[in-house]
Amino acid sequence: MESLINNFHIDAGLLMAQVINFVIIFVALYFFALKPLLRVMQNRTQTIEKSLEDAKRAEENLAKAEEDYNKKIQEAKQEANTILKKAEEQAEQNKQETTEKARQEIGEMISKEKERQRAEKQKTLKEIREEVADLVESSLEKVLKEKVDSEKDKELIKKSLKTNK
Repeated sequence: MESLINNFHIDAGLLMAQVINFVIIFVALYFFALKPLLRVMQNRTQTIEKSLEDAKRAEENLAKAEEDYNKKIQEAKQEANTILKKAEEQAEQNKQETTEKARQEIGEMISKEKERQRAEKQKTLKEIREEVADLVESSLEKVLKEKVDSEKDKELIKKSLKTNK
């Protein structure tokens, strides 16, 4: 070794001083640079891992939300179909009620018109009977050449009406 030291002109005291300087710088760098750097890298690794876990949870939540959304859409479609069916049924029922009401009103109108026609017919028949009675009375007067009293008039009218029927 001695020959090595002589060949390379190494000074043992200087070598020892450099080794001590190296150890001091290594320790200083370890505590002031490497350790904080390792701590920062470890924190960064934890942050990245946490971010990945959060992203995974967010993805799961998104899938769940999408599934819930699809269920809600399906439920809404079913509810809409139910509402449409109810509306159609209600419309059909309203149509039937309106038709029935219209039929009843038409029936009432026909009944009223028939009643009016009957009343008119009776009125007309009454007028005709009165005219016939007057004609019979005047023809009887001409035949008898005198006016008969009211009781005789009524009796003759009744007899002539009975014979005409």
